[in-house]
Amino acid sequence: MTINWLEWIGYLASFLVLVSLLMTSIIRLRWINLIGSGLFSLYGFLIGSFPVAIMNFFTVCINIYYLRRIYFTREDFKILPLEDNRQYYHYFLDFYKIDIEKYTNQKFVQTDKFDVSFFTLRNMIPTGIFLGTRYNETTLEVALDFVIPEYRDLKIGAYIYTNMKDYFLHEGYSELISFSTNKEHDKYFVKMGFEESIEEGKTCFKKTLL
Repeated sequence: MTINWLEWIGYLASFLVLVSLLMTSIIRLRWINLIGSGLFSLYGFLIGSFPVAIMNFFTVCINIYYLRRIYFTREDFKILPLEDNRQYYHYFLDFYKIDIEKYTNQKFVQTDKFDVSFFTLRNMIPTGIFLGTRYNETTLEVALDFVIPEYRDLKIGAYIYTNMKDYFLHEGYSELISFSTNKEHDKYFVKMGFEESIEEGKTCFKKTLL
């Protein structure tokens, strides 16, 4: 039995809606669901099933509404030093242990020996953690830049590496460096303005702040 092109649109729409529900990132969920719902709405109109078409059209509108809020609503970002929040720090590490291990060594993180360390707050919600160690007199090594899955839309990274430039300079660092441990994280650093380089025979990513 052959499947006509209309059925393929329906199958593709169903697949995209299903995939969207597997996303941990809200922004990815919204975009994929938007495309899937749009195809479902088109499919409904083409086969004359107006309840399907209209319901999914409104789903498209809802996704557009929330994506506009994500991209255009002004949000408040702050940092919270770790020094006075050690207990919560260890709770945070334990809760996100499996995800954090993708980006750095958990035992290394547990040592607490960092020259720069803070939580990132987004609208007063603890959404990430930044840990850095002195690499040399003017360079800070990014030991961990972790954001919880629901908030991985690059806004926190942009805040750290653009808005906080003066903070790092005040701490005495004019350059940031991160050694490659995860290909997806490497792509993230490139998006944040880091450039690939070689240091001590290892692949790394550097960002000059001056």
